[in-house]
Amino acid sequence: MAELNFTTFTNTINGKQTTTEKTRHSVNPSTGEANPPVPVSTRQDLDAAVDAARKALKGWAETSWDDRKDALLRFAKAVVERKEGFAGVLVREQGKPMMFAMSEVAGVEKQVQGLASIKLEDEVVLDEGGRKVVKRYVPLGVGGAIVPWNFPVALMMLKISHAVLTGNTVVCKPSPFTPYTGLKLVELAQQFFPPGVVNAVSGDDDLGPWITSHPGIDKISFTGSSATGRKVMESCSKTLKRVTLELGGKDPAIILPDVDINLVASQIAFYSFFNSGQICVATKRIYVHSSIAEPFIKALVSAAKNLKVGDGMESGVFMGPVNNEMQYEKVMGFMKDVVGEKEGKVVMGGDGGRFKYSGGNGGFFIDPTIVVNPGDGSRIMREEPFGPILPVATWDDDEEVIKRANDTDMGLGASVWGKDIERAERIARRIEAGSVWINEHVFSVPVAPFGGWKGSGMGVENGREGLVGWCNVQSLYVRKEVKSLL
Repeated sequence: MAELNFTTFTNTINGKQTTTEKTRHSVNPSTGEANPPVPVSTRQDLDAAVDAARKALKGWAETSWDDRKDALLRFAKAVVERKEGFAGVLVREQGKPMMFAMSEVAGVEKQVQGLASIKLEDEVVLDEGGRKVVKRYVPLGVGGAIVPWNFPVALMMLKISHAVLTGNTVVCKPSPFTPYTGLKLVELAQQFFPPGVVNAVSGDDDLGPWITSHPGIDKISFTGSSATGRKVMESCSKTLKRVTLELGGKDPAIILPDVDINLVASQIAFYSFFNSGQICVATKRIYVHSSIAEPFIKALVSAAKNLKVGDGMESGVFMGPVNNEMQYEKVMGFMKDVVGEKEGKVVMGGDGGRFKYSGGNGGFFIDPTIVVNPGDGSRIMREEPFGPILPVATWDDDEEVIKRANDTDMGLGASVWGKDIERAERIARRIEAGSVWINEHVFSVPVAPFGGWKGSGMGVENGREGLVGWCNVQSLYVRKEVKSLL
């Protein structure tokens, strides 16, 4: 099997690595140093990728489910076998610590195995009176996979897996901030899939709109912000593309008064500041019962202070930088609002001039920041900063906290923490979100659907429902002989 060169990066179109006249590069968010050049694709490059995918579609759709599954499993295994190479590139392009980069790459195989345990087969829904009705799942066609910068390996593999397992072909677009691992994943995929089944094009801000409006693409799978998701959906509507949108969240964590304070506070710190808070389902609003608020906040601050901030290549680092300058300025804007407008009491962080880690000559580092009781109408309680700034509010009544948790136009995830499981579950069942956890957060399994309510998305990934989203559903009516209508 051919090895990968993790120093050069190209498009992959119809099974071949291709370059472009114009190139660009992102920067290492820990150091500010330039990463290698990547292609800036033209409309003609995209047309070539879509044409290749369309030509490969018939043969791949007619390939048996088991053969498609086998190719996908071998591909995932090959990715994990190269986890050191992928993880090294991931740290340099995304900024996350090496231990979490290794975990992201290593998790690919388990994710694919779980998804591949599901099989969409013809279902006989009626068989009587000489008539049989069969429900069939038929590939949609060519998919466009638009991948964000926070988990570029995991989410690229997720979208490729859904597409190819169900018999579709796909054109992948990695984020301009983290194009490197995605391009290498698709390059590696050529060793397991026929030419044209999995393609990748890198580009600038023009490429996404070209993909969503392209008449040769039948479905878009997009993960990103709610604001961009609305634009994607508007663009897709013009050609009636199918669309799956996994968008932002403002995930509440409700802390009941009977919790083990130190244990739960340490977990909330983990789930709030993991990946520098750049997770769609990170805990982003904490509601702690007023009877334990003081000791819980103290324990939360103590736990957060133990989280080492630094370059992801350094040993023991838990939290790297935010990924890019635009995101850094956005998070610092939230910080300015909290501090300048006195939206709550800052009990940790909040002062950019005194951040513990500067990253030498560059780097987009922000210390974990905690603000208490900023007010339900404040920006930090209403919007998603997608960074390491965490608001904590207090509550007294179950009905009150349920209402406050649901008072948002987002509904991706939420969690409830407490020893009284019946009380916790009563609350959890009334939270308006696609995933709700009790005494944990973020955990997911590939056999369960994942998606958002309200402004957090449309459709789901994972589970049977996620695979069905890549198919046209056909009802086939079979009459054994022609009967007179009179």
